[in-house]
Amino acid sequence: MQAIEYFEVECTEKLGGEYYRQIANDVLLDHNLLRVIHKIHIYIDPKVPIFVAVGVLRKVTTLVKVGDIANVNPQEGKLTLAISDETYLAPMLKIFWDRFGKDHVDQPDRFTVILFGVTAGAQEIEELAIADPSQALYKDLIYALRCICPEGFRVRSENYGAEKFSFVASEDTLTDTGPALVREKFALMGETS
Repeated sequence: MQAIEYFEVECTEKLGGEYYRQIANDVLLDHNLLRVIHKIHIYIDPKVPIFVAVGVLRKVTTLVKVGDIANVNPQEGKLTLAISDETYLAPMLKIFWDRFGKDHVDQPDRFTVILFGVTAGAQEIEELAIADPSQALYKDLIYALRCICPEGFRVRSENYGAEKFSFVASEDTLTDTGPALVREKFALMGETS
């Protein structure tokens, strides 16, 4: 797993900053986000009160294809798929049902799928895209940042793009200082917002 190139937690209280660094690390690790975050800067000022997290994401891996989770074995009149990773089994079955019809798809056990009488060859089946991991990334990232930010900081502003994200939270109404802090924290990482 690649390490985060830049990981900074800035807090007006030194001990609080150390605790939040550990909290942020644990939450990002628990949500398996360390592999997709390239840079992150978190700022907390409990006196204002405000919480700001900005970051840069790595390029998310490409689409998950059938060949990534299964070996496709052509046999007489059928293709037998030996499943090695069940994570994307349900979306794969749905794609097969939609494309070939349920009467051409059999699943005798959780590690085997058999396609009967389909016109597609083994290579074409292996190349079928069955999931896009980037679709769930935003939801997972925002959930993790909500876990990291202080309890009670319910007023939030979230911004997420293809490569960058920002998350601002407070107990109070967000003021014009939020966007200025976002720009400032991106600048500390050598980035623009």
